[in-house]
Amino acid sequence: MIEKVIEGVYWIAGKDKFLPDSHVYLIGLPERKDYSLVDCGLMEMGSYKIGEIESIGIRPEHIKRIILTHTHLDHIGCLPEIMEAIPGIQVWVHEEEGRYLERGDDRVIWGNKMFESMIRSQITIPERYFDLKPHRKLIDGDILDLGGVRVKVIHIPGHSIGSIGLLNEEHRFFISGDTIYADGAIGRYDLFSADPSQLRRSLELIATLDIDCLLPCHNRVVKSGAGPMIKKTVENWRSLLS
Repeated sequence: MIEKVIEGVYWIAGKDKFLPDSHVYLIGLPERKDYSLVDCGLMEMGSYKIGEIESIGIRPEHIKRIILTHTHLDHIGCLPEIMEAIPGIQVWVHEEEGRYLERGDDRVIWGNKMFESMIRSQITIPERYFDLKPHRKLIDGDILDLGGVRVKVIHIPGHSIGSIGLLNEEHRFFISGDTIYADGAIGRYDLFSADPSQLRRSLELIATLDIDCLLPCHNRVVKSGAGPMIKKTVENWRSLLS
């Protein structure tokens, strides 16, 4: 399912399989023919995501980059499929997790050994399948022009060391990855490179942003009025994260 959020931003709902599949966001104004994907999803979901994009008349070759909110398997799993389907597409990721990818350290992908064993028992994944050199390593404060839609990179570690959010000040939308969801939920903080104290600080930072539309990578999307819900979520979790 693909759904328009605002002009220049589409939401492609994740299609859960053996794990929750990440939502994908497509960003870019039609006249620019310069689109970005935010995250891509689980293995074997590449054709689904590309098919949804084609269903609204957008040609895959106009997708120029994939921006990863972080590199957990449910967000990066079908990256090799999409890179094969769209030659020349770039991969942008926060510098902290970009370093892991460059040296072939896949702990930031699997999260823990239990997940890795579970997934490998259900699907064949070649060794070093996710080894790649990112085309751009993002840092906090970067301003990105994504096909006419400007976003600011917000580094929000805690769920993972290189988690980022993307903030658009004009329309007040925030793509939050797995750091904060709707309805009081937050990302887990017991995986490799996670840190509850960092997560608390990241949540407190998010609460200070002027957000109306919350676009997380799982669960429901909040198209308007997200600010009070975010503040309540952060307040409820503050004392539980140390």
